[in-house]
Amino acid sequence: MAPPATTGGTANAIPDVSMSSESLHEPIELLATKTRDLHRALVSLMEELEAVDWYTQRAEACSDPALAAVLRHHRDEEIEHAMMNLEWILRNEPVFADHAKRYLFTDEPIVEIEAAAEKRAAGRRAYSLEIGSLRRGSEEG
Repeated sequence: MAPPATTGGTANAIPDVSMSSESLHEPIELLATKTRDLHRALVSLMEELEAVDWYTQRAEACSDPALAAVLRHHRDEEIEHAMMNLEWILRNEPVFADHAKRYLFTDEPIVEIEAAAEKRAAGRRAYSLEIGSLRRGSEEG
Protein backbone atom coordinates (compact mmCIF):
# COMPACT_ATOMS: atom_id res chain seq x y z
CA MET A 1 0.00 0.00 0.00
CA ALA A 2 1.33 3.42 -0.93
CA PRO A 3 1.81 5.95 1.86
CA PRO A 4 -0.85 8.66 2.08
CA ALA A 5 -0.33 11.81 0.05
CA THR A 6 1.03 14.75 2.01
CA THR A 7 0.58 18.49 2.10
CA GLY A 8 3.17 21.00 3.18
CA GLY A 9 6.96 20.84 2.94
CA THR A 10 8.88 17.63 3.38
CA ALA A 11 10.13 18.54 6.86
CA ASN A 12 6.63 19.22 8.17
CA ALA A 13 4.60 17.02 5.86
CA ILE A 14 1.07 16.36 7.05
CA PRO A 15 -0.62 13.19 5.77
CA ASP A 16 -3.58 14.03 3.53
CA VAL A 17 -6.04 11.59 5.06
CA SER A 18 -9.69 12.43 4.55
CA MET A 19 -12.69 10.90 6.24
CA SER A 20 -15.07 8.97 4.02
CA SER A 21 -17.76 11.61 4.50
CA GLU A 22 -15.61 14.34 2.98
CA SER A 23 -15.73 12.91 -0.51
CA LEU A 24 -18.36 11.44 -2.74
CA HIS A 25 -18.53 7.66 -3.00
CA GLU A 26 -19.82 7.65 -6.56
CA PRO A 27 -18.74 9.61 -9.63
CA ILE A 28 -20.18 13.10 -9.44
CA GLU A 29 -21.59 12.90 -12.96
CA LEU A 30 -23.85 10.04 -11.81
CA LEU A 31 -25.33 12.05 -8.93
CA ALA A 32 -28.26 14.41 -9.15
CA THR A 33 -27.91 17.95 -7.88
CA LYS A 34 -30.33 17.09 -5.05
CA THR A 35 -28.09 14.21 -3.97
CA ARG A 36 -24.98 16.39 -4.02
CA ASP A 37 -26.77 19.06 -1.98
CA LEU A 38 -27.92 16.48 0.55
CA HIS A 39 -24.33 15.26 0.82
CA ARG A 40 -23.19 18.82 1.51
CA ALA A 41 -25.83 19.23 4.20
CA LEU A 42 -25.02 15.89 5.85
CA VAL A 43 -21.28 16.57 5.88
CA SER A 44 -21.89 20.06 7.25
CA LEU A 45 -24.11 18.62 9.98
CA MET A 46 -21.43 16.10 10.95
CA GLU A 47 -18.80 18.85 11.04
CA GLU A 48 -20.95 21.04 13.26
CA LEU A 49 -21.65 18.17 15.65
CA GLU A 50 -17.96 17.34 15.78
CA ALA A 51 -17.23 20.98 16.66
CA VAL A 52 -19.84 20.81 19.45
CA ASP A 53 -17.97 17.81 20.87
CA TRP A 54 -14.59 19.55 20.63
CA TYR A 55 -15.78 22.74 22.33
CA THR A 56 -17.60 20.78 25.04
CA GLN A 57 -14.44 18.84 25.88
CA ARG A 58 -12.23 21.93 25.75
CA ALA A 59 -14.55 23.91 28.03
CA GLU A 60 -14.73 21.07 30.53
CA ALA A 61 -10.96 20.57 30.56
CA CYS A 62 -10.14 24.28 30.73
CA SER A 63 -8.85 25.61 34.05
CA ASP A 64 -9.64 29.27 33.27
CA PRO A 65 -13.34 30.09 33.90
CA ALA A 66 -13.35 33.01 31.43
CA LEU A 67 -11.93 30.86 28.64
CA ALA A 68 -14.34 28.06 29.51
CA ALA A 69 -17.23 30.52 29.11
CA VAL A 70 -15.94 31.57 25.68
CA LEU A 71 -15.61 27.93 24.62
CA ARG A 72 -19.16 27.14 25.80
CA HIS A 73 -20.37 30.15 23.79
CA HIS A 74 -18.62 28.76 20.69
CA ARG A 75 -20.17 25.35 21.36
CA ASP A 76 -23.63 26.88 21.54
CA GLU A 77 -23.06 28.64 18.20
CA GLU A 78 -22.10 25.30 16.64
CA ILE A 79 -25.30 23.75 18.02
CA GLU A 80 -27.27 26.54 16.31
CA HIS A 81 -25.46 25.82 13.03
CA ALA A 82 -26.13 22.09 13.37
CA MET A 83 -29.85 22.70 13.91
CA MET A 84 -29.98 24.96 10.85
CA ASN A 85 -28.43 22.16 8.77
CA LEU A 86 -30.83 19.64 10.25
CA GLU A 87 -33.80 21.85 9.44
CA TRP A 88 -32.68 22.09 5.80
CA ILE A 89 -32.42 18.30 5.67
CA LEU A 90 -35.90 17.88 7.17
CA ARG A 91 -37.37 20.32 4.66
CA ASN A 92 -35.72 18.61 1.71
CA GLU A 93 -35.80 14.90 2.55
CA PRO A 94 -39.27 13.53 3.40
CA VAL A 95 -37.97 10.30 4.98
CA PHE A 96 -35.86 12.30 7.44
CA ALA A 97 -38.89 14.49 8.19
CA ASP A 98 -41.16 11.49 8.75
CA HIS A 99 -38.74 9.92 11.22
CA ALA A 100 -38.18 13.25 12.96
CA LYS A 101 -41.94 13.60 13.47
CA ARG A 102 -42.03 10.14 14.98
CA TYR A 103 -39.04 10.35 17.32
CA LEU A 104 -38.36 14.00 18.19
CA PHE A 105 -40.04 16.12 20.85
CA THR A 106 -41.82 13.30 22.62
CA ASP A 107 -41.42 11.85 26.09
CA GLU A 108 -42.11 8.30 24.94
CA PRO A 109 -39.28 5.75 25.36
CA ILE A 110 -37.33 5.89 22.09
CA VAL A 111 -37.17 2.15 21.39
CA GLU A 112 -40.84 1.71 22.25
CA ILE A 113 -41.77 4.32 19.62
CA GLU A 114 -40.17 2.15 16.95
CA ALA A 115 -41.78 -1.03 18.27
CA ALA A 116 -45.23 0.60 18.27
CA ALA A 117 -44.75 1.92 14.73
CA GLU A 118 -43.69 -1.53 13.50
CA LYS A 119 -46.72 -3.12 15.19
CA ARG A 120 -49.07 -0.59 13.54
CA ALA A 121 -47.45 -1.22 10.14
CA ALA A 122 -47.81 -4.99 10.57
CA GLY A 123 -51.49 -4.52 11.47
CA ARG A 124 -52.08 -2.42 8.36
CA ARG A 125 -50.48 -5.10 6.20
CA ALA A 126 -52.61 -7.83 7.79
CA TYR A 127 -55.87 -6.01 7.08
CA SER A 128 -55.06 -4.48 3.71
CA LEU A 129 -57.08 -5.50 0.69
CA GLU A 130 -55.28 -6.70 -2.37
CA ILE A 131 -56.70 -6.64 -5.88
CA GLY A 132 -56.98 -10.41 -5.91
CA SER A 133 -59.15 -10.39 -2.81
CA LEU A 134 -61.71 -8.17 -4.55
CA ARG A 135 -62.36 -10.65 -7.33
CA ARG A 136 -65.42 -12.83 -7.10
CA GLY A 137 -64.56 -16.38 -7.69
CA SER A 138 -61.24 -17.65 -8.66
CA GLU A 139 -59.40 -17.94 -11.90
CA GLU A 140 -58.03 -21.23 -10.68
CA GLY A 141 -60.00 -23.86 -12.52
